[in-house]
Amino acid sequence: MSKKEIPTSLPEPRLRRAYLEEVSVRVLKEFGMKNIHQLPRIDKVVINVGVGRHLENQKLKPEYREAVIGTLSTISGQKPIMILAKKAVSNFKVREGAPSAFMVTLRRERMWNFLDRLINLAMPRIKDFRGVSDKTFDRQGNFAMGLSEQAVWPEINMANINHSHGMNINIVFTHSDPKKSRLVLAELGMPFVKPEETSSKSVAAAAAQ
Repeated sequence: MSKKEIPTSLPEPRLRRAYLEEVSVRVLKEFGMKNIHQLPRIDKVVINVGVGRHLENQKLKPEYREAVIGTLSTISGQKPIMILAKKAVSNFKVREGAPSAFMVTLRRERMWNFLDRLINLAMPRIKDFRGVSDKTFDRQGNFAMGLSEQAVWPEINMANINHSHGMNINIVFTHSDPKKSRLVLAELGMPFVKPEETSSKSVAAAAAQ
């Protein structure tokens, strides 16, 4: 009896295909680029959960540690690493070498799949959601945003979670700047806050000129 063949590769992530086939074309045209090597590219996504406020005698509470590791492992598909404080933080009574955060760095397929679920599954579940601010790009075009709790992820069952926590998400670009990165993310579906509509008074004043 012959063994069934097992696929050696996963389907190409939907957002990556959209970037290659559609978004890159729009960016090239918008910024007058002649060379595809000038295109801004998403290099990695870094997810970070701070734990400095949940220390007891400079040790992380086991139940909180389990909650954070469980959340990050579930939503990212890989185990997070623990970051230790490089220096003491008196405000939070954190000593040098104490646990300060858990972090996951995603690249390639896992990165694209995470972004797809973030944009199309998690963010629409945010209560009273009105869009993401576009004021958090740095000079290199890297984008930072935060989620206040892990409950927005459909794969997280809060009935089994004893501790709620938020997370910071950093989308790191190469060959970019704020305008280029914003266009890439917007074309991929990132729901940025829409510019406020011009007031009726301003419209009337402009029409009268």
